[in-house]
Amino acid sequence: MRFPAVLMALALACCLAAPAARGQEDTRLVADEIRLENAQILIAEGNVEIFHKGARLTAARVRYDQRTDQLSITGPIRLTDGGQTTILADSAALSADLRSGLLTGARLVFDRQLQVAAAEINRTGGRYTQLHKVVATSCRVCENNLVPLWEIRASRIVHDQEERQLYFDGAQLRVMGVPVFYTPRLRLPDPTLKRGTGFLIPDLRSTSQLGTGVKLPYFIRIGDHRDLTLTPYISTSTTTLEYRYRQAFRAGDVEINGAVSDDDLGPAAGLRGYLSADGRFDLPRGYRLAFDGEYVSDEAYMLDYGISGKDRLDSSVSLTRTGRDAHFDAALIHYKSLRASENSREIPSIIATVTRHTRFEPALVGGSADLVLDALGVYRRSSVLGDQGRDVVRMSATLDWRRDWRLGNGMTAGLLSGGRLDYYGTRQRAPSEENGLFATGTIGADLRWPLARTQANGVRHLIEPVAQVLWTSEDSLNVANEDSTLPEFDEGNLFAFSRFPGADRTERGLRANLGASWTRIDPAGWSLSLTMGRIIRAGGSTPFTAGSGLNGASSDWLAALQLDLAGNLTLASRSLFGDDFDLTRSESRLSWQGERLSLATTYIRMDPAPAQNRPEVSEWTFTSGLDFGRGWHGRADWRYDLVADRAARAGIGLEYRTECVRVALSL
Repeated sequence: MRFPAVLMALALACCLAAPAARGQEDTRLVADEIRLENAQILIAEGNVEIFHKGARLTAARVRYDQRTDQLSITGPIRLTDGGQTTILADSAALSADLRSGLLTGARLVFDRQLQVAAAEINRTGGRYTQLHKVVATSCRVCENNLVPLWEIRASRIVHDQEERQLYFDGAQLRVMGVPVFYTPRLRLPDPTLKRGTGFLIPDLRSTSQLGTGVKLPYFIRIGDHRDLTLTPYISTSTTTLEYRYRQAFRAGDVEINGAVSDDDLGPAAGLRGYLSADGRFDLPRGYRLAFDGEYVSDEAYMLDYGISGKDRLDSSVSLTRTGRDAHFDAALIHYKSLRASENSREIPSIIATVTRHTRFEPALVGGSADLVLDALGVYRRSSVLGDQGRDVVRMSATLDWRRDWRLGNGMTAGLLSGGRLDYYGTRQRAPSEENGLFATGTIGADLRWPLARTQANGVRHLIEPVAQVLWTSEDSLNVANEDSTLPEFDEGNLFAFSRFPGADRTERGLRANLGASWTRIDPAGWSLSLTMGRIIRAGGSTPFTAGSGLNGASSDWLAALQLDLAGNLTLASRSLFGDDFDLTRSESRLSWQGERLSLATTYIRMDPAPAQNRPEVSEWTFTSGLDFGRGWHGRADWRYDLVADRAARAGIGLEYRTECVRVALSL
């Protein structure tokens, strides 16, 4: 301020006397220079800011006349109402409360999504804004290209700030400057209105299967917490009505999606469709209830309409609670197969599970322990004996314990043990499968030696050899196998009690898990890590089958490599191979992520595994994406089956995408 404090107080008192009398005492004026003329006129110049009841105005110069209670403002002007609406103008004449007046050379911007340019803007009572000679668009308007991709021109727009609606008079839609549509009246919600009844953005589609058509969604606001969207889809091959219902509750929400179609693609005459519903609710005491359901009229419907590529439908209801040291999970799941080669009566159509997992620290022996209580029920509709029709009930209790000690030379020694008690009851079982109660116990120890070294150039090396010895009792029943049919061997379970994913099978006897890892961290930002290991068993039979890499007295060698070059190039590889270096399984993925180009390629090879119904697999996949600039993006991908010596899939696509339009073409 360039005047004495007494003069400043007098000037502000003159400016704000009238508003204060009306209870508008929350007005502030800030500027580089403020001066008073004739005790009636206040002039503020240089970085002027006025704050009034949430509204904020910035300008180069403001002149306030107390006699007319008007502001004459010189721009550039920026006026925000405290919400998501901004007015930009060259000059203005406004009331002192900023709620009424005239702005020239103005633009109205809604939530940074829609901008409306007008020759002049009239504000009335803080609710209505009237714009004359208007151009509206959501596209970015550049200095070197003043014609947006699309725009609506109108003689007048009235913005109802309370209802958040835009009313157009004489609206003309233009695409790249060419008029394509005219209507004398048009109503649109402004972008700050999140939920209002009306049409949403249409979707033009052309596919080789459904032909050329249009989707026109209509949104119905039922209340503050409910809505319904109806989407007619009309094309040369289908007449479809899609729907979506949503409702929010105090403690959760529900969503229902579906469609009904009359087309010439189905296997038989009549209507086709699908239905899905899901919901989540927070319950007392930290419990969470979730459910979802799916239904489809025929196996091909969701693929025909691009809804989903799922080949098995699952419907479930679950109850969960997770705390610091405990987890509870109960679920009931129903499966329906859409695979042509699979009979839904012979797969587990209903599965029920209950699990209680608690972690604690035993006071007497120290360390940490995990107690897991779980139950499993499996039901098939088939009455065939064996794995095509058996029904199973299993109840289990598992207790695992581990304690580690740090030795003087830096080594870490650990003791571990576990016990498991299982009861199996099976109907329609195979002749060799048994029912009853059996127990399994495991004891073991491991030794780790983490070594670290930092070179003079800042490179860090971390090496950790690990040796683990385990023994598991071998007395057990020959029980049904429902959850352990697909064992895996990778660096994540190299030192696990068992490589089986479930409880129906477990590794037994005396065995040693041996491995080592090495990591190099370079100060330039890249890192390299390598893990190797294998499992050696002391006699006894193994439940693993050919092709798993785990069968035999010694498992295959496991080698895993990961390379990360400063966030751009990433290589991850995992292989299983025997003593003769013949690969049993190999997976490698190489990816590059640049500013405009992304590339990724994957190779996978697996030996056949007859017990898992898996043939020999050898595939190479490639995906790429390129940003051409100016909104253009391209992609290409393929998957090549090296066993069949042919491409299993190939695709190419081109997309134009900006802040206001998206057009995509793919093959």
